[in-house]
Amino acid sequence: MDVVFADPPFNLGKAYGDNCDDLRPGAEYLKWCRAWMAECVRTIKPGGAFFLYNLPKWNVLLGAYLTELGMDFRHWIAVEISACLPIPGRLHPSHYSLLYYTKGKPKTFRRIRTPIQTCRHCGGEVKDYGGHRGAMNPKGVTLKDVWTDIPPVRHGKFKSKERRANALSTKILDRVVEMSSLPGELVLDPFGGSGTTFAVCEKKGREWIGCEIDFAQEIVDRLESSEIRSHKNDDYVEG
Repeated sequence: MDVVFADPPFNLGKAYGDNCDDLRPGAEYLKWCRAWMAECVRTIKPGGAFFLYNLPKWNVLLGAYLTELGMDFRHWIAVEISACLPIPGRLHPSHYSLLYYTKGKPKTFRRIRTPIQTCRHCGGEVKDYGGHRGAMNPKGVTLKDVWTDIPPVRHGKFKSKERRANALSTKILDRVVEMSSLPGELVLDPFGGSGTTFAVCEKKGREWIGCEIDFAQEIVDRLESSEIRSHKNDDYVEG
């Protein structure tokens, strides 16, 4: 594999389907994750990438396991979430974790630039970049490891009410795929869900392999229709 993207169940007791148990003791959940992660790492080519999307409480432990497997840490990407209830006695949780590891030096890393931020009311630029605005790249600023511009997956425009599977934002997969692979390369998603990874790969000319135990037909339906549209994305990819 050139890239693995994994968005497993978060062990929150969510009802997925008849074949998924999403409420296991913590140690059992981690053991299960380590088992499938080891198999994913085994398939990755030298220089290939592994992205793991999960709650910070799990990724801090699973990231350490990726290091044990010989993978090299690249980034902890914080994906901001806008809808989460406060938890008594804790800070307000406001991001999911997207881990980015590679098997040695990355064979593909493409710089992504995001548009210069502007005020949605007046249209003026929000920052002056320390007085060096004139020296900025006209294509935008380098993508940060904190993503605050990911649309909510709950929006009806992007997730059919007939779909039971979680519909991850296509913008996340746009960045994962463009950052770490080239057209024609192979992407594995072991938790297909609603098929977002596969839809993005189809759109961007990547080959893909996936697994799904509850929503395979939903994925087929999605790929055969234009029912679920892509989120708006103004990123610029170099190279």
